[in-house]
Amino acid sequence: MPEPTLDYTAKPIGELEAAWGGSFVRARASLGVTSFGMNIINLPPSSGDLYPEHSHRFNRQEEVYYVLSGSADLVLPDGVVSLDPGGSMVRVAPETRRAVRSGPEGVQLLVIGGVPGEAYTPQQNSELGAPETLDTLAPDAASSMIPGTTPTLTARGRY
Repeated sequence: MPEPTLDYTAKPIGELEAAWGGSFVRARASLGVTSFGMNIINLPPSSGDLYPEHSHRFNRQEEVYYVLSGSADLVLPDGVVSLDPGGSMVRVAPETRRAVRSGPEGVQLLVIGGVPGEAYTPQQNSELGAPETLDTLAPDAASSMIPGTTPTLTARGRY
């Protein structure tokens, strides 16, 4: 009987390729994952709308959010979910707009995504060495930092 093949990749988060000044870590591409999307978002303390409000209607991707360190509020159309390390994991459907607002110590957030029932297709800007563009990732993104857009979500209570 042949020996089983060993196939794995292990890297410290600090060695994964980062973009946008370190705020977006290309974890999926850096580890060679091909079956689902996975990135790490690093936001500074009290980030406001630095992380753009958006949905995934355009690519039908659902996402799961989990805090690795720090804290954040996941702002949704009907309320806010507080995220802390070891706390809640939250799944957000493709059509639901969402925004992340970091807490006073900032946040390191693991985001996992995929399209239900379909093979995973990476977004162009999530590949290693890809250009840092938002237009292919979230065409409906809104932030005070994106000219011509207006965020619509407000924090109306916590879950």
